[in-house]
Amino acid sequence: MEAYCDLEVDVNGEEIFIVDTKIIAQYSGKIAKLFGKSNSTTGKLKVIFHDFPGGAEGFEVMLRYCYNNGTTDIRPPNLILAHCAAQFMEMKESVSGGVNLLERTEKSMREMSYWTWPDLLIALKQCQNLVLIKDSYAVLEKCLDSLVARLVFPIEASPCLSSSSPDSSGFRFSCDSKSTESIKTNSSRSTWWFEDLLFLSPMLVEMLVKSMLSRKFDHVVISRFLLFYHKAKFSTATTDEKRKIIEMVIDVHFTMDHSSVSFKTLFGILRITWGLNISKCSRNKLENMIGAQLDQATLDNLLVPSPYGISYLYDVNLVLRFLKAFLNRRTCLATPIRMRKVASLIDLYIAEIAPDPCLKPSKFLALATALPDSARDSYDELYHAMDMYLEVHSGLSEEERLKICCGINYKKLSAEARLHLSHNKKFPSKSAVEALIFKQSKLKDILHVTPSTTSSTGSPCSSSDAREGGRKDKTSEQVVLYAGNFDTSADNEKLRAHLQGMQWRVIELEKVCRKMQTQMTKMAKSKASGCSYARSLPKLCS
Repeated sequence: MEAYCDLEVDVNGEEIFIVDTKIIAQYSGKIAKLFGKSNSTTGKLKVIFHDFPGGAEGFEVMLRYCYNNGTTDIRPPNLILAHCAAQFMEMKESVSGGVNLLERTEKSMREMSYWTWPDLLIALKQCQNLVLIKDSYAVLEKCLDSLVARLVFPIEASPCLSSSSPDSSGFRFSCDSKSTESIKTNSSRSTWWFEDLLFLSPMLVEMLVKSMLSRKFDHVVISRFLLFYHKAKFSTATTDEKRKIIEMVIDVHFTMDHSSVSFKTLFGILRITWGLNISKCSRNKLENMIGAQLDQATLDNLLVPSPYGISYLYDVNLVLRFLKAFLNRRTCLATPIRMRKVASLIDLYIAEIAPDPCLKPSKFLALATALPDSARDSYDELYHAMDMYLEVHSGLSEEERLKICCGINYKKLSAEARLHLSHNKKFPSKSAVEALIFKQSKLKDILHVTPSTTSSTGSPCSSSDAREGGRKDKTSEQVVLYAGNFDTSADNEKLRAHLQGMQWRVIELEKVCRKMQTQMTKMAKSKASGCSYARSLPKLCS
């Protein structure tokens, strides 16, 4: 027998087999092509395989088939190895006829739905080792489909083989190997399989979830499995492995119903990514998912320190991206209630970052104007933050101050805030005048002051008074329109004189407002004694 062993086969550098060329060539098309016509008697032939599927173990399965006259015991533990080896060696029918190895393995795989749970796990482990082999994906998909089909109907599933689960998972399992009834009746039966699949690579987990989603598997259960997998694998993984795991968890969650995972969990994942160099695509997906649930956030969630190299104390750009994701939801889930929650949160956030001396006006204004006007019923908190920002950034130009003040809807300021604004020298004149004009018009509405009714002093308004009031209103509107926009150079003396006249009228207007404050005080008497405009200082100032 030894004289016929004329072929030396080096399998992936793992092991060397000495075989009979004629016997192998009867079943292997690959060997027949290479050595079928060789008549060499001077020495042994040699072939080196660098990518044999399953390595030495897979080659040995194929040899048993050849040396047993085309018969071998094909069982789940060796089915995948035999199938991939048969494909690689181009197995064919022997001279005596019969079913070749490739056909036999394909027939066995069609019966995969009848396998036990342990057999499916063994086959899946083999598939994972062969995942890079050509044509192995078809086998892997069949194995995953069979496994998912078993999970869809948990009553038919076998109990898990393991006896314990990581404490860090936060889940408890019943995995009694003596009885399947414990799984059927246990409240956590939908998660009993979590630990059994921890051996899967991130790539196979992603394929598994895709198969689950195609079968309408519960998204909440899938999310729990992904988080369980992440926690169990992270403790022993390398930095590169951690990056792959977290990217897979993010990418898979992005394809699922976003409500299946909470804001708190997503933000926890975000904190983990700060120490890992994950891809920009995965980071964008995570930020979009967080932004979609921004109404569930707290102020502490948003107070994220700036990345290295950024002068801002807090990561303002991150919050702006959250806001963009919240407002750009394709499903338009930003209801008025959710919008108001986010507006209130952002106002608190702006108040916290306002004392930051490095915060640029463009970033402050971007935050202040990110949400639509309808999101806020009151602009008092934003005004308070703006007042603090202008106090810290006293060196801003008039133009920069005007731009910042454009973020306030003065009609939505309370009477208390408007009064404070009317005496606030940190704000540009345009804003103060606009607030005064609105306050005056509001008081006139309250006191029913019109050209045909009585004045605040009780005397009838004469036609001349009415005309004068109309002129004052018109002049005031001009002040709001033109304040800060005049060219007061030497060649514009007429405009300079006109501006001075308008400023004088503004002074008159302030006198009128002070006279009418008595009426407003009476209306606010119930809360005047215990109310002040003082606000608690942000963390930066405490």
